[in-house]
Amino acid sequence: MSDAVFETTITSLPLIARGKVRDIYSVGTQYLLMVTTDRLSAFDVVLPSPIPGKGKLLQALSNFWFDHFKDIPNHLTGIDPEDVVTEAERDQVRDRAMIVKRLEPLPLEAVVRGYLEGSGWKDYQMTGRVCGLPLPVGLQRAEKLPQPIFTPATKATAGDHDENINFERMIALVGEPRAEEVKRTAFKLYSEAAQYAEDRGILIADTKFEFGLDDHDQLTLMDEVLTPDSSRFWPKDSYQPGTSPQSFDKQFVRNWLETQHWNKCPPAPALPKEIILGTLKRYQEAVTALTHA
Repeated sequence: MSDAVFETTITSLPLIARGKVRDIYSVGTQYLLMVTTDRLSAFDVVLPSPIPGKGKLLQALSNFWFDHFKDIPNHLTGIDPEDVVTEAERDQVRDRAMIVKRLEPLPLEAVVRGYLEGSGWKDYQMTGRVCGLPLPVGLQRAEKLPQPIFTPATKATAGDHDENINFERMIALVGEPRAEEVKRTAFKLYSEAAQYAEDRGILIADTKFEFGLDDHDQLTLMDEVLTPDSSRFWPKDSYQPGTSPQSFDKQFVRNWLETQHWNKCPPAPALPKEIILGTLKRYQEAVTALTHA
């Protein structure tokens, strides 16, 4: 596990923030260096055990999706991260970082759900709805929804919990025209990606997107896109409604954490080696399936 990058130590650039997974540095006044570490968060808590190589896998998959959705403006600049740090620091950014435009981030996560699982399933069991949206009676766990639904959430800082909000609250946060634009764009991204992934044996149960505004007030896709950290990926060949499906994402870790005596507040328990390696294997399988022709 010694090759894992839990936290970067770049001193040639000013550190702006450490998120749940990414370390962010300032590159002049226009750009940011975002480094995807091997940290893993679950239930909005950063776990003490890194997953070696996970950051590189996430970065490769995000880069793939940014390129796949070329018609959607994104925050990439094309600048090589190794060109903005010292030679001694290049190992910390190689294959796990990107230079991005500084944006005004929207204060929410654009969540799209195509299947009934996670907090959506718990909500449905109690209310017959998901985030206030009515659904047909009698749906099973992990069942495919009649059509995808949009369930935005506020974005939590490290240590806090995301909060599901209704669309009216989203409108209050960003205005109706922008809210509708985000919803429309998120549906487009999800529907196209879900079909692409299903053709390659992976079901995207749900995912979350993040957006910001550039200097021209243009909606811009940012952060990570359709990775195992931000999505639920299920193998199509073993999918069966009524059960909690196998997954290529961090649900594997969540399931283990649910067996521990832990209140889902920091500090989180350390992960055993078999959980670390099992998580890495699942991430590798998902990235390979999605990015190889």
